[in-house]
Amino acid sequence: MESLRDVLDAAARGVFPPADGRTTVVPQACDRDAGVFSFTAHSVVFTDEDPRWVHDTLAAVRCDALAATMNPLFLAAFIGRTGRTSETIDAMLVGSPLSGGPPLTLTEIEDGGHPRIVYARRRRDDVRAFETDGGVLVLGRGIAGRLEVSVEVDGGVRHRGLGRALVTAARHLATEPLWAQVAPGNARSMRTFQAAGYRPVGAEALFIARPEVSATARSTGCSGSRP
Repeated sequence: MESLRDVLDAAARGVFPPADGRTTVVPQACDRDAGVFSFTAHSVVFTDEDPRWVHDTLAAVRCDALAATMNPLFLAAFIGRTGRTSETIDAMLVGSPLSGGPPLTLTEIEDGGHPRIVYARRRRDDVRAFETDGGVLVLGRGIAGRLEVSVEVDGGVRHRGLGRALVTAARHLATEPLWAQVAPGNARSMRTFQAAGYRPVGAEALFIARPEVSATARSTGCSGSRP
C-alpha cells in the first residue's frame, strides 16, 4: 500500500491515482492530521479509522459516488466519529522550487511568540516566518511532512502585487515541492498563487485533532511518516 507521503510526492510530479471512481484509504502520517484528498475521479482518505467504516459510510451517502468523500454528510460523520475539527474544503496547489534568491528582501522573524508563528504551529512543524514591508511569509511542514506556505498582506498595501511576490519568494526558499491550501471562494488568493506558478492538483478537507492531542503530536514529532 502506498503511504500518504507517496501519494503527495506523486501528485507533485503530476502523477495521480487512477481516475476509476474509487476511494483509497491510507493510514495517517501522524496523530494530528486526518482528512480527505479529492483528485480527478479518485479520492484518498487518510485516517486510522477502520477502512470498512469509511467505505460503508460513503456507500450510505445519497449522492454521486464521485462526490461522496466531499459531501457534507460524510465529512460530518467523520468529524462525529473522530472528535476532530475542520474548517473548510480547500483547493490544493503545488509549486516547484526556483533557483536563485527571492525577488524581494525578507527578514526572518526570530520572535517565536509572533502571532503568525503561533497560529502556524497549531498545524505545522518546523515553522519559519519571514517578513517584508507590508507582508509575512510562513513556511512549515504540514500533512505527511510536506512543505507548506501561507502568506499575509497588510490591508493598506493590497492590490500592488505583494502577495504574488511573497508566494514567488517562497518557491526560491524551497528545495522541494511547495504546497498551498486555498479556499476556492478566495478567488484573489487563487489567482495570486496561480500567477506565481502554483498548479491546482485537487481538493482537501483537513481534520485537526483536538488541542490536547495536537500538543502530544507536536511533542512526539509530526513532520513525517510514522516509523
